Amino acid sequence: MRSGQDSALLRRRAALERQWARWVPEREAPETDAAQPRADVAQSWVRSRAFVDPATDCAPAVAGDVASKWADSPLRGPIAELSDQLHSITHDAGFVAAVTDEAGTILWSDGGQVMRRRAERVGFTPGGRWDENHMGTNALSLALHTGRPSSVFSAEHLVEALHGWVCYCAPIRATDGRQLGVLDLSTTWDRSHPLAMSTVLSLTAAVEAKLQGGVANTAAGVRLECLGAAALTRGGRPLRLRRRLLEILTLLALEPDGYTPERLQLAVYGDRPTGSSTLKADVSHLRRATGGDISNRVYRLTTPVSCDATDMLAALATGDTATAVRLYRGPLLPGSQTPGIVEWREHLEVGIRTAVLSAGEAEYALDYGAKAPGDIAIHEHALRLLPARDARRAVAAARLHSALRS
Repeated sequence: MRSGQDSALLRRRAALERQWARWVPEREAPETDAAQPRADVAQSWVRSRAFVDPATDCAPAVAGDVASKWADSPLRGPIAELSDQLHSITHDAGFVAAVTDEAGTILWSDGGQVMRRRAERVGFTPGGRWDENHMGTNALSLALHTGRPSSVFSAEHLVEALHGWVCYCAPIRATDGRQLGVLDLSTTWDRSHPLAMSTVLSLTAAVEAKLQGGVANTAAGVRLECLGAAALTRGGRPLRLRRRLLEILTLLALEPDGYTPERLQLAVYGDRPTGSSTLKADVSHLRRATGGDISNRVYRLTTPVSCDATDMLAALATGDTATAVRLYRGPLLPGSQTPGIVEWREHLEVGIRTAVLSAGEAEYALDYGAKAPGDIAIHEHALRLLPARDARRAVAAARLHSALRS
């Protein structure tokens, strides 16, 4: 399986190198072909090309005492508390980790000896300036610019010296919503792995929870599984909830900005004549059952809940189709007719289906096709991508036959 992944990474890198060579040196518009970079990458190329020479080989250093700034940073405490986990990732898995301030200057980094030396050569060290105006397109600058998790692979980087890297990054926000900086995990391009982004998101959630004075609801806290089936655990132990409470928790997990009472009432009960006291009682039961805080004026989770559906959305947002397909075990809370769940179910299905159909990977179509047996277009897509002698064509053909007959 790894050899197949390596071949796919090689093809992806080669395609991106060709696109980079066509556009970046001559500043031509990215072409609309199979090798075209993602829209956010192409837009970043355009923005940063005016300021950054692609031949730059090292990030410029900021003037001033970076150590003092890190000592005063609100991120220093949470990162110190997570030091064991970060050390394991960087030293055992071959990554280098970094945390920046709100301007994109690295304040802290950690890595094993080999990766640390690689990072030093390109200025991926405390004091290095990694915003678009100084180092062009990279995961840190994209996350800072968009406010969303970002990954940048090989020749998606504007600077040629970074084409041997892959980076995964997510913003870190204060309790008032301000962006304090980003957390990044980087490694060599051949170690690209979809699970890296999930790790970054979990670490970022842990940092933000510690900023709030709470404990991150990751694997050791509340975990909601709502794709393909419903399951809730707390501290690794199954937690039984009424179907209605699971639906409310799912909606709150998918809407980090929360719901007004009126909007949540409509999302949960629709047009049925149900009083507001029913919703208040359900939310109260949910608070007690999960141990998580839910604000009152706007119903919103005030501590993070780990959820497979939100993990899948994060993967889609960064173009990580492999992780999204892996996480998608089936429709959101199948069988639920709650209006808000139905709306989100359709949203998720359109997102994952579009990602699979847009990708040139037969594995994605085969994996997703197993969970969407009636989707004719997906099975046809798999057959188009599979080589003539690939034994898996039989699986795709059988699924297509069944879908056409149903």
